[in-house]
Amino acid sequence: MERKMSGALSGTYDLDLEQFWKDDELAHLNNCFYEKAPQVAFGINVLPECVFSELGLPGEPWGDNPPELMREYCCRYNDKAEKIIGKRILSEEYPKSYQKFPNVRLHGEVFGGRYTYMNGVYWLESDIKTPKKLEMVLDRVERMDLRSFILPDNWYSEKKRIYELTGETPDPYWFGRRVRGPVTLAMSIYGIENLIYLMYDEPELAHRFFKSISDVLMGYVKIMEQEAGDKKITSKHWGYRFNDDNCCMLTADLYEEYAYPVLKRIFDYTCPDPELDCRYQHSDSAMGHLLPILGRLNFTAVNFGPTVLVDQIREYMPKTRIDGCISPMTLLSNDEERIIAEVKRDCDMIKALGTRGLNIDAAGSVNFGTKLTSIRAAMYAVQKYGRY
Repeated sequence: MERKMSGALSGTYDLDLEQFWKDDELAHLNNCFYEKAPQVAFGINVLPECVFSELGLPGEPWGDNPPELMREYCCRYNDKAEKIIGKRILSEEYPKSYQKFPNVRLHGEVFGGRYTYMNGVYWLESDIKTPKKLEMVLDRVERMDLRSFILPDNWYSEKKRIYELTGETPDPYWFGRRVRGPVTLAMSIYGIENLIYLMYDEPELAHRFFKSISDVLMGYVKIMEQEAGDKKITSKHWGYRFNDDNCCMLTADLYEEYAYPVLKRIFDYTCPDPELDCRYQHSDSAMGHLLPILGRLNFTAVNFGPTVLVDQIREYMPKTRIDGCISPMTLLSNDEERIIAEVKRDCDMIKALGTRGLNIDAAGSVNFGTKLTSIRAAMYAVQKYGRY
């Protein structure tokens, strides 16, 4: 039986768009903790692949589409977005004005992994599944000249050419400060079960593995700081982001013993002042059992899985911005009633706690197939239930 749809599917939710965006601008001040903000902040963002389903266009959403074509699609999408949600939300800067730097080798490649691209995501895989092979890899990594390994042969000539042409220098955030977290990296290289067994059966080798990961991550940071040249970063301008979905696979004790020291070391160097620097973690998984440990790292903002809710996070992270708890599958279903219910739940929680710092967002990414009318439904719920 066909389910009857209403409200946002025809864009008829009673929503004052002009007032919404005025209030939302205030809501994002002070990392979403602004005391005079009239409503909860709204942070749901879509990606360019969403244009295909929204506009009914043929083509590969995650393919290498011509920049000029993507610019046209994004403009058409924004025309529709302006009518439904009152704002143009996708960048129309295609092709980009700056030159693309050569690709550097990624962290997983340092440890002998390979990346495969599928449906908009790079997956890291490896054939290293035994302690003996892992020892051989770590021997090689510890002897490696990391700079020579990660920078391609044409790096310096292209860097010089691009600088002379545009004045652009490499952006250290994208080259070395936005990475797989230590658990996800280790499990991608060695396997989930294999890594857990290693921690129990051969803890000395497991500690060596995580020490090597820590050294490599720090190596990337320092190399790309040097390559930034005159645009050398300062902590308050950049910070560091971990994407560590697989952290949920470890017990709290194992996480504290092996992974926590990696995050602490990196944050102490890249983000020494929690009041000014951006410390971020995305872990789209059920990792609520790790909150007491993660809470000691003074995150600027976090984005966790849809089972880790506002009240749980706030207990251990009182000064951290919470980027959403809405299930991406709820948004993808385009079920307005469920979307509104989840936004209401989060708004009710943050208000009941007597605090701020909630930024309504997906607990993960907004997926291909999510409609603009679903975004509008979430906005409606914020304006109706998210008033402070």
